[in-house]
Amino acid sequence: MRILATNDDGIMAPGLVAMRRALAGLGDLTVVAPTTPQSAVGHSISLTEPVLCHRMDLGDGASGFGIEGSPADCVKLAFLELMPDRPDLVVSGLNLGANVGINVLYSGTVAAAVEGAFYGVPSVAVSLEDSDAVDFDGAARLARRLVEQFLAARPGPGALVNINIPALSPGPPKGVKVVPQSMKGWREKWDARRDPRGRTYYWITGDPEVEDEGAETDVSALAARYVTVTPLRWDLTDHARLGAVRAWDFRL
Repeated sequence: MRILATNDDGIMAPGLVAMRRALAGLGDLTVVAPTTPQSAVGHSISLTEPVLCHRMDLGDGASGFGIEGSPADCVKLAFLELMPDRPDLVVSGLNLGANVGINVLYSGTVAAAVEGAFYGVPSVAVSLEDSDAVDFDGAARLARRLVEQFLAARPGPGALVNINIPALSPGPPKGVKVVPQSMKGWREKWDARRDPRGRTYYWITGDPEVEDEGAETDVSALAARYVTVTPLRWDLTDHARLGAVRAWDFRL
């Protein structure tokens, strides 16, 4: 089995290092990841400037390709240029910080997995809830088990799942729940400041909106200390509203 490993935290990020260790023996692993952190870049791709690629020593006897671009760039280059044969599986992560709710849309980690699914290859995004004592290796071992079960289910071409693991410092997760993505957003605000030259700059801040009572989503299940698995798709069409919008009778 040929596996493409990528992320959005950077090719030397400890989460990807742990994920590489955990995936050892599962297949022939190729690492193609950004040279610098690309968190929250979403599904951006490089169109107006070249994308530099570096062969890199990963420090443990392995090598990979460091890409000066986005996670989606990494996957495109891997499929079309860097891997002699198309991978059988794409694993994006292990990301530091949960990618649940609206964060799924912003996440470069998820975007890399979506890009793999674009090419018709089963793909998995894996993220770990941030904490004061981050156990990357423990989370990566859990992720490996879930990836093996994903493969054993014989997912169809382009099958895509988003996995989130709760912080492990309080203890092991309670179990696994397959849940939908939360539709709750963030109560956002900007913190305005002045630099030494008197120019105004802003830091975005905010808190997640509270989940509806009784709702079972990736946000609520992760908060309850379950590993969450959410199947995703990239079709953004609101099929339920197609008929209603046609009835608006747009004309030129």
